[in-house]
Amino acid sequence: MALIVATRNEHKLRELRELLPGVQLDPLPPEVELPPEDGATFSENALDKARAAHAATSRPAIADDSGISAYGLDGRPGVRSARYAGETATDEENLAKLLDEVGGQDDRRVVYVAEIAYVSEGGEESIFEGRCEGVLATEPRGSGGFGYDPAFVPNDTGPDDERTMAELSPDEKNAISHRGRAARELALHLGIDR
Repeated sequence: MALIVATRNEHKLRELRELLPGVQLDPLPPEVELPPEDGATFSENALDKARAAHAATSRPAIADDSGISAYGLDGRPGVRSARYAGETATDEENLAKLLDEVGGQDDRRVVYVAEIAYVSEGGEESIFEGRCEGVLATEPRGSGGFGYDPAFVPNDTGPDDERTMAELSPDEKNAISHRGRAARELALHLGIDR
């Protein structure tokens, strides 16, 4: 099976390839323009991108939209995660803003959410969600992962494990991550043996 992945984010493409072994994931052709991520939800953004990739290539396509929501910030940054500190902000700048805004709050709970949209060759649409609950560390740690991973301490590793997503091995991260959970739902839908 071969799918077009509607992303220009090399980190996401690499992670999806790890999560869907045996599936040929082709990057979006450079001439294909993606719509702006201005939906109110992760699923709207993911579906808009998957539709655009499918329309431009006539091939089955997937797209991911994901981010982090802080309970103490009424769910921010949410769908603005990739642009939290501004349209051209780096991962480090976005993370610094989140850490600053959460500051010394008692409520440091956060959740990663990933929505993967799939548009089949015939145009049928499906959405798969994955979530990973955790807490925000007070400062970044670790060199793995990307985005908010250096400060995201997942609940799934247990109460005595203070490692951030960026300190986990790729296999450990993929087993519990929001994107890993959504990708497993997609694989199940496609009948892919993982």
